[in-house]
Amino acid sequence: MLTTRQAILALPALCLALLAPLPAHAQDAPAVRAAPRVPVVFVHGYNADPGVWGALREDLRADGYADSELFSWGYDTHQSVNEVLSGRLAAYVDQVRRQTGAARVDIVGHSFGSLVSRWYVKFGGGAAAVDHWVSLAGPNHGTSTAWACALWDQACRDMTPGSYVVKNLASGDETPGAVKYATFWSACDEVVNPDDSVPLAGALNTPVGCLKHNDLLGDEATSAGVRAFLAS
Repeated sequence: MLTTRQAILALPALCLALLAPLPAHAQDAPAVRAAPRVPVVFVHGYNADPGVWGALREDLRADGYADSELFSWGYDTHQSVNEVLSGRLAAYVDQVRRQTGAARVDIVGHSFGSLVSRWYVKFGGGAAAVDHWVSLAGPNHGTSTAWACALWDQACRDMTPGSYVVKNLASGDETPGAVKYATFWSACDEVVNPDDSVPLAGALNTPVGCLKHNDLLGDEATSAGVRAFLAS
Protein backbone atom coordinates (compact mmCIF):
# COMPACT_ATOMS: atom_id res chain seq x y z
CA MET A 1 0.00 0.00 0.00
CA LEU A 2 1.30 3.50 -0.84
CA THR A 3 2.09 5.86 1.97
CA THR A 4 0.48 9.29 2.00
CA ARG A 5 3.75 10.84 0.81
CA GLN A 6 4.09 8.30 -2.05
CA ALA A 7 0.49 8.89 -3.19
CA ILE A 8 1.07 12.64 -3.31
CA LEU A 9 4.24 12.17 -5.38
CA ALA A 10 2.47 9.80 -7.79
CA LEU A 11 -0.51 12.10 -8.39
CA PRO A 12 1.15 14.39 -11.01
CA ALA A 13 2.32 11.41 -13.05
CA LEU A 14 -1.20 9.96 -13.02
CA CYS A 15 -2.68 13.24 -14.23
CA LEU A 16 -0.16 13.43 -17.08
CA ALA A 17 -1.00 9.89 -18.10
CA LEU A 18 -4.72 10.69 -18.23
CA LEU A 19 -4.13 13.80 -20.33
CA ALA A 20 -1.80 12.12 -22.81
CA PRO A 21 -3.28 11.46 -26.32
CA LEU A 22 -4.48 7.98 -27.03
CA PRO A 23 -2.30 5.79 -29.24
CA ALA A 24 -3.21 6.00 -32.91
CA HIS A 25 -4.69 2.51 -32.96
CA ALA A 26 -7.02 3.34 -30.07
CA GLN A 27 -8.45 6.50 -31.58
CA ASP A 28 -11.72 6.44 -33.48
CA ALA A 29 -11.12 5.58 -37.13
CA PRO A 30 -12.09 8.39 -39.53
CA ALA A 31 -15.45 7.91 -41.22
CA VAL A 32 -15.15 6.42 -44.68
CA ARG A 33 -17.39 8.16 -47.19
CA ALA A 34 -18.58 6.32 -50.24
CA ALA A 35 -17.30 7.74 -53.49
CA PRO A 36 -19.98 9.79 -55.25
CA ARG A 37 -21.77 7.91 -58.01
CA VAL A 38 -22.45 9.12 -61.52
CA PRO A 39 -25.82 10.93 -61.34
CA VAL A 40 -28.71 9.22 -63.12
CA VAL A 41 -31.17 11.22 -65.23
CA PHE A 42 -34.47 9.44 -65.96
CA VAL A 43 -36.39 10.40 -69.12
CA HIS A 44 -39.99 9.15 -69.17
CA GLY A 45 -42.02 8.21 -72.22
CA TYR A 46 -44.97 9.54 -74.20
CA ASN A 47 -47.99 10.70 -72.17
CA ALA A 48 -46.15 9.83 -68.94
CA ASP A 49 -44.47 11.77 -66.13
CA PRO A 50 -41.54 11.36 -63.69
CA GLY A 51 -43.69 9.29 -61.34
CA VAL A 52 -43.15 6.18 -63.51
CA TRP A 53 -39.62 5.81 -62.12
CA GLY A 54 -40.61 5.04 -58.53
CA ALA A 55 -39.62 1.35 -58.53
CA LEU A 56 -36.26 1.81 -60.25
CA ARG A 57 -35.38 4.78 -58.05
CA GLU A 58 -36.09 2.68 -54.95
CA ASP A 59 -33.87 -0.12 -56.26
CA LEU A 60 -31.03 2.31 -56.94
CA ARG A 61 -31.39 3.81 -53.48
CA ALA A 62 -31.16 0.30 -52.04
CA ASP A 63 -27.91 -0.08 -53.99
CA GLY A 64 -26.48 2.98 -52.27
CA TYR A 65 -27.47 5.89 -54.48
CA ALA A 66 -28.40 9.07 -52.65
CA ASP A 67 -31.51 11.04 -53.58
CA SER A 68 -29.14 13.83 -54.63
CA GLU A 69 -27.77 11.52 -57.34
CA LEU A 70 -31.14 10.62 -58.91
CA PHE A 71 -32.97 13.05 -61.22
CA SER A 72 -36.27 12.61 -63.07
CA TRP A 73 -36.80 15.02 -65.95
CA GLY A 74 -40.39 15.99 -66.67
CA TYR A 75 -41.40 17.42 -70.04
CA ASP A 76 -44.24 17.94 -72.51
CA THR A 77 -44.22 14.76 -74.60
CA HIS A 78 -46.19 16.22 -77.51
CA GLN A 79 -43.35 18.25 -78.98
CA SER A 80 -40.59 17.64 -81.50
CA VAL A 81 -37.67 15.41 -80.55
CA ASN A 82 -35.05 17.31 -82.53
CA GLU A 83 -36.34 20.90 -82.56
CA VAL A 84 -37.48 21.26 -78.95
CA LEU A 85 -37.08 18.38 -76.53
CA SER A 86 -33.47 17.29 -77.03
CA GLY A 87 -32.32 20.88 -76.44
CA ARG A 88 -34.34 21.09 -73.23
CA LEU A 89 -32.86 17.80 -72.07
CA ALA A 90 -29.37 19.15 -72.79
CA ALA A 91 -30.08 22.17 -70.59
CA TYR A 92 -31.40 19.91 -67.81
CA VAL A 93 -28.31 17.67 -67.95
CA ASP A 94 -26.07 20.75 -67.77
CA GLN A 95 -28.01 21.85 -64.69
CA VAL A 96 -27.54 18.43 -63.06
CA ARG A 97 -23.81 18.50 -63.79
CA ARG A 98 -23.45 21.97 -62.26
CA GLN A 99 -25.48 20.97 -59.21
CA THR A 100 -23.57 17.74 -58.55
CA GLY A 101 -20.14 18.68 -59.88
CA ALA A 102 -20.18 15.53 -62.03
CA ALA A 103 -18.44 15.52 -65.39
CA ARG A 104 -20.93 13.02 -66.83
CA VAL A 105 -24.37 11.59 -66.13
CA ASP A 106 -26.07 8.29 -66.86
CA ILE A 107 -29.38 8.44 -68.77
CA VAL A 108 -32.19 5.89 -68.49
CA GLY A 109 -35.05 6.46 -70.93
CA HIS A 110 -38.34 4.66 -71.38
CA SER A 111 -40.20 4.46 -74.70
CA PHE A 112 -40.32 7.89 -76.42
CA GLY A 113 -37.71 9.14 -73.95
CA SER A 114 -35.21 6.93 -75.76
CA LEU A 115 -35.54 9.00 -78.95
CA VAL A 116 -35.26 12.31 -77.11
CA SER A 117 -32.13 11.24 -75.23
CA ARG A 118 -30.54 9.57 -78.28
CA TRP A 119 -30.91 12.73 -80.31
CA TYR A 120 -29.28 14.67 -77.49
CA VAL A 121 -26.37 12.22 -77.35
CA LYS A 122 -25.86 11.96 -81.12
CA PHE A 123 -26.56 15.50 -82.30
CA GLY A 124 -26.81 17.70 -79.20
CA GLY A 125 -23.40 17.34 -77.61
CA GLY A 126 -24.47 14.65 -75.17
CA ALA A 127 -21.71 12.22 -76.18
CA ALA A 128 -19.31 14.30 -74.10
CA ALA A 129 -21.64 14.46 -71.09
CA VAL A 130 -23.15 10.95 -70.91
CA ASP A 131 -21.41 7.87 -69.51
CA HIS A 132 -24.11 5.17 -69.76
CA TRP A 133 -27.29 5.36 -71.87
CA VAL A 134 -30.17 2.91 -71.34
CA SER A 135 -33.31 2.42 -73.41
CA LEU A 136 -36.27 0.53 -71.94
CA ALA A 137 -38.71 -0.42 -74.72
CA GLY A 138 -37.62 2.48 -76.91
CA PRO A 139 -39.05 2.71 -80.46
CA ASN A 140 -35.51 3.24 -81.70
CA HIS A 141 -36.32 2.26 -85.28
CA GLY A 142 -39.91 3.50 -85.16
CA THR A 143 -43.19 1.87 -84.27
CA SER A 144 -46.26 1.41 -86.45
CA THR A 145 -48.58 2.12 -83.52
CA ALA A 146 -47.52 5.78 -83.67
CA TRP A 147 -49.49 6.22 -86.89
CA ALA A 148 -52.63 6.23 -84.72
CA CYS A 149 -51.82 9.74 -83.47
CA ALA A 150 -49.37 11.00 -86.10
CA LEU A 151 -51.99 13.13 -87.87
CA TRP A 152 -52.22 15.65 -85.03
CA ASP A 153 -49.18 15.00 -82.78
CA GLN A 154 -45.56 15.83 -83.66
CA ALA A 155 -44.09 13.36 -81.17
CA CYS A 156 -46.13 10.56 -82.72
CA ARG A 157 -44.86 11.53 -86.17
CA ASP A 158 -41.31 11.38 -84.80
CA MET A 159 -41.93 7.80 -83.62
CA THR A 160 -43.28 6.48 -86.94
CA PRO A 161 -41.04 4.18 -89.01
CA GLY A 162 -39.01 6.18 -91.52
CA SER A 163 -39.61 9.54 -89.83
CA TYR A 164 -36.99 12.29 -90.03
CA VAL A 165 -35.96 11.55 -86.44
CA VAL A 166 -35.79 7.76 -86.84
CA LYS A 167 -33.85 7.93 -90.12
CA ASN A 168 -31.28 10.38 -88.79
CA LEU A 169 -30.73 8.46 -85.58
CA ALA A 170 -30.17 5.28 -87.61
CA SER A 171 -27.78 6.89 -90.06
CA GLY A 172 -24.09 6.10 -89.69
CA ASP A 173 -23.14 4.93 -86.20
CA GLU A 174 -26.21 4.14 -84.07
CA THR A 175 -24.14 4.23 -80.87
CA PRO A 176 -21.58 7.01 -81.35
CA GLY A 177 -18.84 8.24 -79.05
CA ALA A 178 -17.43 6.72 -75.88
CA VAL A 179 -20.92 6.33 -74.34
CA LYS A 180 -21.87 2.83 -73.18
CA TYR A 181 -25.26 1.84 -74.66
CA ALA A 182 -27.82 -0.75 -73.55
CA THR A 183 -31.36 -1.61 -74.59
CA PHE A 184 -33.97 -3.83 -72.96
CA TRP A 185 -36.82 -5.13 -75.11
CA SER A 186 -39.84 -7.41 -74.82
CA ALA A 187 -41.23 -9.96 -77.27
CA CYS A 188 -44.74 -9.05 -76.08
CA ASP A 189 -44.55 -5.26 -76.30
CA GLU A 190 -47.97 -4.01 -77.42
CA VAL A 191 -46.70 -0.47 -78.13
CA VAL A 192 -43.42 -1.00 -79.99
CA ASN A 193 -44.08 -2.78 -83.29
CA PRO A 194 -42.03 -4.57 -84.47
CA ASP A 195 -40.42 -5.73 -81.22
CA ASP A 196 -36.94 -5.67 -82.74
CA SER A 197 -37.21 -1.91 -83.22
CA VAL A 198 -35.56 -1.51 -79.81
CA PRO A 199 -32.06 -3.08 -80.18
CA LEU A 200 -29.23 -0.95 -81.56
CA ALA A 201 -26.04 -1.92 -83.33
CA GLY A 202 -23.16 -1.53 -80.88
CA ALA A 203 -25.33 -1.69 -77.76
CA LEU A 204 -25.80 -4.34 -75.11
CA ASN A 205 -29.25 -5.58 -76.20
CA THR A 206 -31.12 -7.63 -73.60
CA PRO A 207 -34.45 -9.43 -74.18
CA VAL A 208 -36.60 -9.40 -71.05
CA GLY A 209 -39.08 -12.10 -72.04
CA CYS A 210 -42.80 -11.50 -72.43
CA LEU A 211 -43.59 -8.20 -70.74
CA LYS A 212 -46.02 -5.44 -71.65
CA HIS A 213 -44.59 -2.06 -72.61
CA ASN A 214 -44.92 -0.38 -69.21
CA ASP A 215 -44.13 -3.50 -67.21
CA LEU A 216 -40.44 -3.06 -67.91
CA LEU A 217 -40.54 -0.12 -65.49
CA GLY A 218 -41.29 -2.33 -62.50
CA ASP A 219 -39.83 -5.68 -63.50
CA GLU A 220 -37.23 -6.93 -61.00
CA ALA A 221 -35.04 -8.73 -63.56
CA THR A 222 -35.02 -5.68 -65.84
CA SER A 223 -34.12 -3.45 -62.89
CA ALA A 224 -31.26 -5.77 -61.95
CA GLY A 225 -29.98 -5.67 -65.53
CA VAL A 226 -30.13 -1.87 -65.65
CA ARG A 227 -28.34 -1.51 -62.33
CA ALA A 228 -25.63 -3.97 -63.31
CA PHE A 229 -25.08 -2.08 -66.56
CA LEU A 230 -24.83 1.29 -64.79
CA ALA A 231 -22.24 -0.22 -62.47
CA SER A 232 -20.13 -1.50 -65.36
